[in-house]
Amino acid sequence: MLNEQRFFVTGPAGKLETVVILPDDVPHGIAVVAHPHPLYHGSMDNKIIYILARAFIEQQYITVKFNFRGVGESEGSYAEGKGEIEDVLAVTQSIRERYDTGSTPLPLILAGFSFGGAVQAHVAQQLRPHKLILVAPAVERLQAPPVIDYAEHILIIQGDQDTVVPLQSILDWATPQTLPVTIIPGAEHFFHGKLNVLKDIILQNCA
Repeated sequence: MLNEQRFFVTGPAGKLETVVILPDDVPHGIAVVAHPHPLYHGSMDNKIIYILARAFIEQQYITVKFNFRGVGESEGSYAEGKGEIEDVLAVTQSIRERYDTGSTPLPLILAGFSFGGAVQAHVAQQLRPHKLILVAPAVERLQAPPVIDYAEHILIIQGDQDTVVPLQSILDWATPQTLPVTIIPGAEHFFHGKLNVLKDIILQNCA
């Protein structure tokens, strides 16, 4: 039985609906997962977000999902990425204050899918996570900054049949940073039929 806790975090635009799943053993770290675009039905209930969260839970991370402003029961309205960066910062700070109470700070994973991935690229420049895991991040649309110097480990996963976030846009962003990109052949943006492959790659990289 998962130890799941639901509550609201105070964000810059109002309360943010948040779900935390606690591991059944000593936590290996904290993983904060950001969902896809709020204006295109993106929410923390997205299946890719579920896959990311399941992988982190299995690896004993305190796992955090939340709805950006204006989604679900979160207050506020869509803020073109800039406000959503602030949402991640507010949620991460609140979770650290609530759960990261040991003498040594827990390692932080920032993860996100599509819009949420690009948001996490921006957040990484401020939080400098231990690991940054980006699934089909919309780096071009949100003008994601370089991340190579802002995380110890970076994983980018992309489908070669993605028409929402084209593979070339990912390569154009990753190449100047000499960042490797893990490509799943035959996968489109939502990884239909490839979710197990996606989860396996994440598990291999967050152990």
